[in-house]
This record gives sequence, C-alpha cells and structure tokens, in this order.
Amino acid sequence: MSDGLHLVCPHCNGVNRLPAERNPGEAKCGRCHEPLFDGHPANVSGAGLEAHVSRGQIPVVADFWADWCGPCHMMAPAFAEAARTMEPQVRFVKVDTEADQQTAMRYAIRGIPTLILFRDGRELTRQSGAMSAQGIVSWLRSSLS
Repeated sequence: MSDGLHLVCPHCNGVNRLPAERNPGEAKCGRCHEPLFDGHPANVSGAGLEAHVSRGQIPVVADFWADWCGPCHMMAPAFAEAARTMEPQVRFVKVDTEADQQTAMRYAIRGIPTLILFRDGRELTRQSGAMSAQGIVSWLRSSLS
C-alpha cells in the first residue's frame, strides 16, 4: 500500500508526495510553495501535460483549445466551474493548440474544443465539442466509475 499520493504542481511541474492523511485541497508545492489546487484549470505546455499524466497519481482532464475558437471561449467558464467542482480528485489543464501544435498533433486533435481524460499514464477517453459544466462533470464521473 502506498504511503502517499504523488501530485504534480500546476505552477512549476514539481512532483510532490502528499501523505495519505493530508488534505490535497490544502497542500502547497514543496518547490515553489504555490497551492497544488486552486480551483482553476492550469495552462500547460506539452511537457507540463506529460508531467501531470505520467508522474501524477490522479486523473487529468485536458482541454485542447485555441484563442480563435468561439466554442472554446464559450466552454472556458464551464471548464473552470467543473474544476472547482471536481478538484482535487481530478487535475484540470488547458493546452493551447496554436501555441503548442506538436502536442496537438501528438494527441491527434482534429477539432476543438476536445477534452481528453487521462488515468494511470494513458488516455482513457475523449470528447469533442463544447459542453456545459454539468455535462463535463457528468462525463468525468461516468468515465471514471
């Protein structure tokens, strides 16, 4: 049995071991001292996404989006609301497909917004198209059960 949970900091990508008895919602990064969870999606690059997916021990949902995309802008508040609802059980990150085209190609993003749910270092499922906060939360809960 594990004696803690590995969490990746959304600010510096440092890996933190959180003892089982500690509340993840109150934890701060040992490297940069920022909160590990603040109820907001973290903007990450491909390297940051890789760190969260491969080194963290909680599910990660990534929103692949672009600044020019109207539906992406419409869904952004819903994604943030879902983060406030689901953190710290799920890490929420955003990947700008214009700024990080290689990561978008790596994950074969064909349309945006696209949400990809990762667990245990691999893609579990994906969903394309704008969703409401309630829709995102329902999709996550059913996908993780």
